[in-house]
Amino acid sequence: MEIHSPQSSRLPLRCLSAVIMLLGAGAAQADRCSNLIQAFGSQLADVTCVDSADLTTANPATTPGNNSLLGLPQLAFTPQRDRETIAPAAPDRTPISGPVPGVQLNARIASDPTGQARFLLRLPTNWNGRLVVAGASGTRSEFNGDFAWSDYVVQKGYAYASQNKGVLNLKLSDAADPLACRLNPTSPTWVHFFDNDPGQEFTRWRDFMVLASKLAHKGAAANYGKAPRYTYAVGTSNGGYQVRRAVESAPEWFDGGVDWEGTFVDAGGPNLLTDLPVAVLNYPDYVAGGMDANGTAAKNIRAAGFPSDLTNGATSLWALNSASFWEVTLCQWQKRLDPTYDTYGSGPEDYNYIARLPVSNADDKVADFATTGRIKRPLITVAGTMDALLPIDHHARAYARKVAASAGERMDDDDHGHRGRHHHHRSPAYRLYEVQNGNHIETYKLALPQLELIQPHAQRAFDLLVGYVEKGSVLPPDQCIGRGAAIADAPAQPGHCAELLAP
Repeated sequence: MEIHSPQSSRLPLRCLSAVIMLLGAGAAQADRCSNLIQAFGSQLADVTCVDSADLTTANPATTPGNNSLLGLPQLAFTPQRDRETIAPAAPDRTPISGPVPGVQLNARIASDPTGQARFLLRLPTNWNGRLVVAGASGTRSEFNGDFAWSDYVVQKGYAYASQNKGVLNLKLSDAADPLACRLNPTSPTWVHFFDNDPGQEFTRWRDFMVLASKLAHKGAAANYGKAPRYTYAVGTSNGGYQVRRAVESAPEWFDGGVDWEGTFVDAGGPNLLTDLPVAVLNYPDYVAGGMDANGTAAKNIRAAGFPSDLTNGATSLWALNSASFWEVTLCQWQKRLDPTYDTYGSGPEDYNYIARLPVSNADDKVADFATTGRIKRPLITVAGTMDALLPIDHHARAYARKVAASAGERMDDDDHGHRGRHHHHRSPAYRLYEVQNGNHIETYKLALPQLELIQPHAQRAFDLLVGYVEKGSVLPPDQCIGRGAAIADAPAQPGHCAELLAP
């Protein structure tokens, strides 16, 4: 806005004041990125910051292109692919009603010795005084939650932060690479996960979730002049694991969390290393036997906790998971936690976590980053009954059992009068909302219409959590959310879903 002195000298005083205010606002807007970068100082490196007209994904510039970081191998940084991993396909993605102006900052976390840790911060102009910190699924980037979480919360005025668990994704490799994993048993493609490299222990996942909250608090204070009043953790799959660890171990940085199908980690099992070998071993026999649901192979897979196979024409839920997740995930975790096992010489399908403990000490490594159930802030878990990667009884329900056991231990302390007189040690609220026919990968619904989406229930759970934390609203009880239904105060199916698959 340009103002010439002869004209401005004749303006009424109140008009001149309005012009000065507009000029000041423009200057402040221009300085927001520089102030933000200055506030972080040496904590961040390779910073990009923009004063954005729209922080939602309706703005193509909000999520960078795949392989857009110079100097990295192909597939190491894939933001647009990452945001599609957990979100439904269009048109079922989060509705966007209009632009959300604000500041977006993306950077590398300078203190990380591997040079891979990354941080994303979105600060809407119309801020509601609150912050959401997102975890990242799989080995995905800090843009993983852009469709499912960021679009939802920035439209409500929340500041939004995310991170990549301190690790890049993967790069193409070959069978000669001792850390390479093939995509599935019949694939000629081999990949090398960065999180199998030295210095990338899974214990880092919790630390970067907490660090993202600390950094976001600093950024909000610099941008708005005050820190957030409330901070919420959200995440899916491995990002859901990050949420659990955040509310277990860092209550000073989080007021509550929503865990969407988080990964259960327990040294004694069940865990991915106990379950996935069974699926990998039996799936070829299942196919060879004509995909007989009553055959031995199918029974073995279900006995490992997996839901029944689901078919639609030539498409199968188990086939989709076998092609994309079962073996490659098993390989990724085994090479991190039991690197002396000869993955492809001895066979990933023959890996036996329990039998190898005397030589692997993998249980000690798993214990280092295990989920404890000792939550210190309110937490809601949302999970699908037809999850064929993280089966509900071995992940969501297993974690719920951990929380209940921890709460029981605290109540025992109260009963014995050791610390319980003032109830300081009772567990915060926990809820498990099971989505009937929900599945780990939302886009599988395109091929298998019997499946149900989890995203709308996870987003509703977030709103319920906020109401509970800030207004004392009653959280609906644990429940099975029937097909076409929603989280209810008086659910038709309290507790667990009676069957994993409903017609």
